[in-house]
Amino acid sequence: MTTAATLEQQINEFKSQMARQAPAEVRSRIDGLIDDLVKSGMAKSGLKVGQKAPEFTLPNPLGEQIELARLLKEGPVVVTFYRGEWCPYCNLQLHAYQQIMPQIKELGATLVAISPQTADHSLSMTEKHALTFHVLSDAGNAIARQYGLVYSLNEQIRPLFTQIGSDLPTFNADNSWELPMPGTFIIDQDGTIRLAQIDADFTHRLEPASILDGLRALNK
Repeated sequence: MTTAATLEQQINEFKSQMARQAPAEVRSRIDGLIDDLVKSGMAKSGLKVGQKAPEFTLPNPLGEQIELARLLKEGPVVVTFYRGEWCPYCNLQLHAYQQIMPQIKELGATLVAISPQTADHSLSMTEKHALTFHVLSDAGNAIARQYGLVYSLNEQIRPLFTQIGSDLPTFNADNSWELPMPGTFIIDQDGTIRLAQIDADFTHRLEPASILDGLRALNK
């Protein structure tokens, strides 16, 4: 029996494919962006384990308002901030998280994915991967900012994003060119962060197995 590839393995396979297919200049500039983000130390600004998670009420693609406080009454909540449906790493991540939804539910938890993109693009992401968890729109990165995740793309890199089909003003309906660093948090029913994974390198994502381990630790 073959073992399913980890999320990291899937991401590495995509990166290898991109290395073969993408123009050298595009690869170089994206690599440079990642280096700059990591060297900036911005990941240190994110919320830490032991801190209280900021409350939020955000719309799903149907316009329904989803409240963190209400979800926490039912059990712990996994909150993951992602960049958008245009991001291949986000697609791999949310698809992988969908695969562990049965286990997340068995552990009494809820999964919520948040991005700054509009409801239409959140709906597209939901339908593309048949997602059964909450996919919410955080206009202007208001909530991501409270979690310490937001940064703005510099003007030099913006044309490249537009060139490769990642025009943020189109997806997010604002001209800020702001994005959240990918971050995943496990929040217990007291509203306290029990796991926090934040990485300025947007090719790094928390493994599904680590989410399950974190939820199991809450039950011990």
